[in-house]
Order: sequence, then structure tokens, then C-alpha cells
Amino acid sequence: MASQPQKVTPDQANTLKSPEAPGDSSPAHAPDAVRSRKARTALVVGGGVSGLLAARELADRGLRVVLTESRDHFGGAVGAHQVGGMVLDSGAESYATRNASVAELIDDLGLGEARTTPSRVGSWLYLPSGPIPMPSSGILGIPANPGDSELRPALTAAGQRRAAMDRYLPSSVGAHQKTLGGLVKARMGQHVVDGLVAPVTMGIHSTHPNELDVDAVAPGLREGIRTYGSLGASAAVLRANSPAGSQVAGLVGGMNQLSEALVNDLTRRGVRLLAGCDVIAVDRDEVTQNWIAIRRQEGSAGKRAALTADVLVLATDGPTTVRLLGPHLDSDLLPEVRRGPEIALVTLVVDAPALDSAPRGTGVLVSDRVRTVRAKALTHMTAKWQWIADRVGEHRHILRLSYGRGPTSEGQSITELTLSDEQLMSLALHDASRIMGTSLSRKYLQGADVVRWKTAMPQVSIGHAQKVKAFRQNLTKLSRVASVGAWLSGTGLASLVPDTRTTIADLDLG
Repeated sequence: MASQPQKVTPDQANTLKSPEAPGDSSPAHAPDAVRSRKARTALVVGGGVSGLLAARELADRGLRVVLTESRDHFGGAVGAHQVGGMVLDSGAESYATRNASVAELIDDLGLGEARTTPSRVGSWLYLPSGPIPMPSSGILGIPANPGDSELRPALTAAGQRRAAMDRYLPSSVGAHQKTLGGLVKARMGQHVVDGLVAPVTMGIHSTHPNELDVDAVAPGLREGIRTYGSLGASAAVLRANSPAGSQVAGLVGGMNQLSEALVNDLTRRGVRLLAGCDVIAVDRDEVTQNWIAIRRQEGSAGKRAALTADVLVLATDGPTTVRLLGPHLDSDLLPEVRRGPEIALVTLVVDAPALDSAPRGTGVLVSDRVRTVRAKALTHMTAKWQWIADRVGEHRHILRLSYGRGPTSEGQSITELTLSDEQLMSLALHDASRIMGTSLSRKYLQGADVVRWKTAMPQVSIGHAQKVKAFRQNLTKLSRVASVGAWLSGTGLASLVPDTRTTIADLDLG
């Protein structure tokens, strides 16, 4: 367990100061003189994409930067692993294209020619009644037209009639609802929540819609009801702004190249990158006003060392950030931040000609009401990305299954993550067979791997936007400190990249 934040005196800081530290080694002067000095050094704690990008932006502003990462690799959830002779993404394998921020970063890093889009064969839902094609209209499972015949496998006749009432209800109905599930239930009924929306959010966010802040996961959806007259119309407009096939993009060779390119770029800029460096506390020198980060010294029998800098940026997950900065902020205004659910991704490489026709499109989201399948989602990687299909060869397919649902609507917790890697691989073969409608036994398996993520997905609970706003307002009471990351910006690179850049651009270095 990480140590609790502790006070460090200026003398201790000088004693512990690491030779790699970016801190000023000149003698201490009067506090007012030091405070007026322009910042020259920066320390970034956390080596995911937000941390790497923050370090890049700080270096662009002329600071000498050190970046620390507690793990042995950089990039966080945008990483790589090798399975069946292929280098594949171990986490994120695409990015949302709702804004140009990620594409611009990719171009800036020299990866523009590798940008690619997925196949347009569509995706599927797996319901208690079986697999069905994903409805082609609306967002997050919310149908634009509840009367569409393609919804009949997912909704009963009564469910469709209830959902159709949405267009006749006053725009005020559901206006007070803060969760996605509450809003959809008020406008379209519980059948739509259970049959369409929950499979999508459980697959994407690992969280039931009753626990998701609607404004955080679907910005503009509630406002659209007032503007366009119904939830379905609002969902249709949001979908029209990102039509099928244009919502996401990726890179030939994998999104992991983004992290690699950022690391190489930082190295060229002279940024010092410290992997395996676990920061366990931060404090501030009352004389120099430097930020002091206490790190656990690996292989030194618990010995601790310190890094100092004029500027501190925390690019850690929410609970870690609150723990590190808590002693320096008003405790009454600190947000209560929960860790998101743990996730396990099981990648299977199989020789299976029956999958050549992409029987479930690019992948499947599984309803939490299905009892015969434990995975929450399956991505048919060779059907989704042509570059992968070209590299693996004829009749060979790559399937990636995701495990780790949050609590269901009944409050049940799923326990697949307690299984060993070998057991999870066996379960994934069973689930893939069910989902894809074809037998996939061990004899088809050419390679497999399990990647477990514990803090990759933040919890987007009710009032999330207000918590973020209050925390950042609280943070302004401290000079030369900032916090970035998905728990603040929202999940996904399309949210994280512009938020990180804006945060660092607004950081006062005077």
C-alpha cells in the first residue's frame, strides 16, 4: 500500500534530492524573490498519454522537464503486446473522431500516413434472445425511431409502443434526470434501457446507464430534447454529426505507435523519462516554493529520494491525484473519486475459416442480462481493421474479448477477473463460440494473451462534471500546479488530448 503524504522540510529535501531532479540547485533566497522568478523546471507525475502530452507542452514552453511513471513502460492504456507473432494494441485500438485534436497530434508526430478507418460492416448486440445487428440510428443504443422494424428483436411490441411516446411527451419530462438510464427510462421506458442502452454502456464504459452521468457520456443530449422536441430526435442529430463509419479511426500498425512516437519526441526534446519511479507523496518547500515529490527508491530497501521542480503536473488517476494533493487543498472541497472497474482483455488468435464472412460484423456488445456469455464485449479485430487481416493471412482471425463489468442493475458483481489467465483464455474461447455462432475449441487456437487494467477507465458517476469543476477551482489556490487525465477530461483520446493541451496552456509559469 502506498505511503500517506508526509511533510518534508527544506533540509530533508536537499538531502534526498535526486541527481536527475530538474530542481534549481542555487542557494535559497528570500521567498518573495523566489516566487517572482519565472518557472524554469517542471515535474510530470504519470506516464500515460496525458502525462506524455503534458510534458511535451511544457517543453514547448521552454521548461526543463522530468516525467515519472510507476510502471516499467510509458503510454498507459495506449500500449502494445505480442500475440501469435503479431504486435497488437494492448489497450485502446482506436480514437473518436468527433473533433480534430487526435488527428492533428498524429500528424504533428509524423504518423499521418498511418491513419486508417475501420470496416463499415457494422456491429451487433447479444441479447437474451440472441445476437442482432446494432440499430443503425441513434447513439449509445438510444433509437432515433423506436418504431423501426430492426428493433423488434430487442423490444417487445409494448416496449416499442412505450418508446414511441417519447415524441409526444413535453420536453420537460426527464429534464431533472442526471443519469443516462434515468433520462432514457423517463422518455422511452425501461425496455429501451435494458434491451438497447445497457448493453452498449456496459460494453463501452463497464457501467450500467443508471450509474452514468448523462452530461459526461452524452454531451448535448439533454439540451437536444428541448431543441428538437424528443430524445430520439436529439440522438438522431448527435448521430448525424458522426455518421456510421466515421465515429472512430486508428493507425495501421496500432494505436500503440502514438505512445511510442510521443516518447521518442520527448527524448529528442531532452525530457528526462523515469520509468519504475513511484511517487508516494508531494510537498512544497516553504522557502523556495519548489514542489517536492517523494519517490520510492527501487531496490534500496525502502529508501526514499526526492525530485524538485518549479512546476508540478499530476497525470495520475483520480484517487491517486486526490491523495497526493489532498494535504494542500481544502478537504471539504475534495471530490470523492472512485476507481473505475478493473478490466481484462483476452486476445485470441484462431484459424477459423467460418469467421471469414464476419458473421457478427466488427464486434458485439453483450447485454448484462445474458447468462450464457460472461464477456461484456467482443471485437473481431481482423474484420474491423483491414491492416490486421492483411498481416495475419488467410483464414486466421484475431478476437478480443473484454471482461470486467461494473455492478449490474441488480447490484450483482461479476467475478471473472478472479480467474487465472489460463482460465480466462478458456472462458474466452467458450464465449467467442457462443457470440460468433461457431465452435472455437483449443485446436483452433494459435496464440492468446491476457492484459489486465486496474485504473484505465475512470468512474463517470452522477455529478461528475460538477466534481471536476470544483476540483479544478480548488486547484487554482495553488500556484504552478495542474492536474490532467481521463478522470478529469472524460474517457477517450478525443477528450483527453484537447483538455490536456488547454490545461497546460493555461498554467501560469510567471
